[in-house]
Amino acid sequence: MASAGGNILPADISPNHVLAGIAGVALFALGVSQLYTQSDLESDEGPGLITSLFLFCYSCFIKPYGGDSNGSQQGQLESFYATQSGIYDKTRKPLLKGREDMLALVAAQLQFKAKRDGESRDGKKRVWVDDQVGGGTGWNIEAMSKYVDVPSFFSRVYLVDFSPSLCEVARKRFQRLGWSNVTVVCQDARSFRLEDHEDGLPPARTAGRSPRLGYFSQKPAEHGGADLVTMSYSLSMIPDYFSVIDSLSSLLSPNGVLGVIDFYTQSDVDVAFRNYTGGGMGRHVNYVARTFWRAWFDLDRVSLEASRRDYLEYRFGTVLGINSRNRSLGSIPYYIWLGCLKEPFSSSSLPHEIIERIDALATESPLMLPADKMKTATSALTRAVERTAPEIRSKAFDAAVENVSAGLPLPSFFYQNHHWRIYYDDRLQKHTQFKDEYIYAFTWEDSRVDERILNLGPDDVVLAITSAGDNILSYARQSPATIHAIDLNPSQNHLLELKVASYAAALPYDDFWKMFGDGKHPDFRSILTSKLSPHLSSRAFQYWLGNAHIFTSPRGRGLYDTGGSKHAIRIFRWISRLFGCRRAVAEMLEAKTLNEQREIWHLKLRPALLSGLVSRFVLSSEAFLWTALGVPKNQLSMIESDHAASDAVRGSSGVPGSGTARNTRSHALWHYMVNTLDPVVETTHMAADNPYYHVCLAGSFSRRCHPDYLAPEAHRRLSRPGALDGLRIHTDELAEVIARLRPGSLTVAVVMDSMDWFDRGSAAASRQVSRLNRALAPGGRVLLRSSALDPWYVAEFERRGFAAKRVGERVPGRCIDRVNMYASCWVCTKVDNLRPDSPPGSPPAPMVAGGEGIEVLPL
Repeated sequence: MASAGGNILPADISPNHVLAGIAGVALFALGVSQLYTQSDLESDEGPGLITSLFLFCYSCFIKPYGGDSNGSQQGQLESFYATQSGIYDKTRKPLLKGREDMLALVAAQLQFKAKRDGESRDGKKRVWVDDQVGGGTGWNIEAMSKYVDVPSFFSRVYLVDFSPSLCEVARKRFQRLGWSNVTVVCQDARSFRLEDHEDGLPPARTAGRSPRLGYFSQKPAEHGGADLVTMSYSLSMIPDYFSVIDSLSSLLSPNGVLGVIDFYTQSDVDVAFRNYTGGGMGRHVNYVARTFWRAWFDLDRVSLEASRRDYLEYRFGTVLGINSRNRSLGSIPYYIWLGCLKEPFSSSSLPHEIIERIDALATESPLMLPADKMKTATSALTRAVERTAPEIRSKAFDAAVENVSAGLPLPSFFYQNHHWRIYYDDRLQKHTQFKDEYIYAFTWEDSRVDERILNLGPDDVVLAITSAGDNILSYARQSPATIHAIDLNPSQNHLLELKVASYAAALPYDDFWKMFGDGKHPDFRSILTSKLSPHLSSRAFQYWLGNAHIFTSPRGRGLYDTGGSKHAIRIFRWISRLFGCRRAVAEMLEAKTLNEQREIWHLKLRPALLSGLVSRFVLSSEAFLWTALGVPKNQLSMIESDHAASDAVRGSSGVPGSGTARNTRSHALWHYMVNTLDPVVETTHMAADNPYYHVCLAGSFSRRCHPDYLAPEAHRRLSRPGALDGLRIHTDELAEVIARLRPGSLTVAVVMDSMDWFDRGSAAASRQVSRLNRALAPGGRVLLRSSALDPWYVAEFERRGFAAKRVGERVPGRCIDRVNMYASCWVCTKVDNLRPDSPPGSPPAPMVAGGEGIEVLPL
């Protein structure tokens, strides 16, 4: 890659170039300071610091472009690089950021594919083509040795570059390293053909005797034999980039990986209607920066117009996409992109087969069932529902059909190594409203109680709200057939994906514990790129790369001090400081017995946390309840209604106002918190057996007290190959996902407290209950929790084919579970089907099994 800065003939200079040149003086000064920090310059090899800086300044700012008499691209490149080939690597390290990240990502992809396909490192003929223009000193190839053993991992590596001076530097490098499997090819990238160098590849077919005439009858290769093709800061320098990008498909093998890193400038308007780019997080460059950087790089004949990256993404499928900034040099925008062939050529993964498979996974299509279970999978009435309803297809299928019909690549989800994450459109307002932040960093449902109530088996198909994913992993421990995890907030699903990827990568338990037990890991970024990246969707990977500081910042408190719920934890921390209770918090975590815990609570903590001041100014705030605790106004209304009907307000006479409490919001919430916290302290040991409150007090879990998914046994179980193949992660409304599931396919639905969010008596609640009835098999169960003792919507379940049973009730002085945050827990069992064409409120139809007209008694 050429440097930022250069000298052009005066006729070519525009006002933008003049401004860029002036600003470049400041950038150059910053660049010089960066060069002083590079360890490369401390080497005795090559020119020293002063000489390197002089050559860099002369070549970039003083020496005009020249070239040979033919005005060729090679001549121009050689004119620029000949004087600085010996100092290229030293002076470009501050400028060409992200190259090591790109190498780590492609290496991780190749290692995953080798492990998945059972390849032997010594038995596989693996080829890498490092396709460069003006920068081919071999730095990339030597740097790859940090991630794989280049001489043994690759049978052959080809460095293709058009600058003779830089190629000579590369040859000396590999001669010094003794790497005999690397071949340096000084050639135009457009004319490089792997079959000219590799045995066993089919040669280009020609007709006639003349090669020139025969060219016109050649059939272009659909794919090549390279397992890896990389382009490092070269695409922006190639004038005829269309033909070079087109030629990459004839280099790349059917399962090969393409890695590109380069500068770019782009507005989000350019990609606003594309669903195949792998996500647009950080892609937008503002107008001022776009104008400046295009003019600045244009001085050096480096083109940053958006069409280069756009065409690359159009011609290939996107596996991962990253947008970043070089903060050390004025925030220069650059991207890292990993791709594959747009249409895989493996007979086992034809495009239509991939689309159908992912569609079947998302909808619980009968195509996923063994043949012997197809006939008994649904009742006669359920099959009638299927016949009368439109064909059920997932949103992933709809998007894929739309793209294929327009000749576009499939959405990036189709090119992932795992198909856990189901396609969603991240540009919709219903997703962007969360502003890339999750609310819950840990789940507030007691997994032990769920396990006891549900008792999941190998034939169960479970649907559940994701939250922080802890509950999903708890269900996975019980090995049901399928789990559909659903959340409207993309970031909640990103958190689940990160945990799932850590299992799939067989991350060592100590690393897993640091990330999700302690909530901090100093090497998180390296683990993310080199180990977890092949197991993450593009959007999830972008998210965690951009938020790596959560785990790595030495000044941060870690994972469990993030998300919306951090506000509740921080306010608790602030209150405990204000009332001088910080030492009491530590004592709670050190308490060896329940009696010791109770004493600390009643004497030191309870007077502060449950004071009238806190209740009036903190708990009564709707903004706090929603932002910190995720309590919407409808749920708040239910708490107030129960309080108004309670003995605390009505007294023994039952007359409103005769009790000791007033019918106000602050009194309602104070009583709710008392009924929540007092029984928890009285009956559960926070230091040993209540991870939900332990993490709030300590900011982390302990080896003694943690959710069950963090146990070593759970880690061993879920890290086994295929352990999480039954997981589907949907980013959508609950009702939308349920509506696209095959009727009668679910056996369990865990909707947490989501029904509390509906307006009382709303038609939307009725529709959701009806959809649950349609999606559940006979005898299927809905597990729900509520802030009310007798939520109004239980009657909606009973009117729509369910038998409701309260399996948990919170009363003063008694816990419903270790969280104790909800007033009641219910199981609604499907006992009747709704008729396919029945309007809301009509009676359900009797369930039938096996053949037509065989009535089954309600369960």
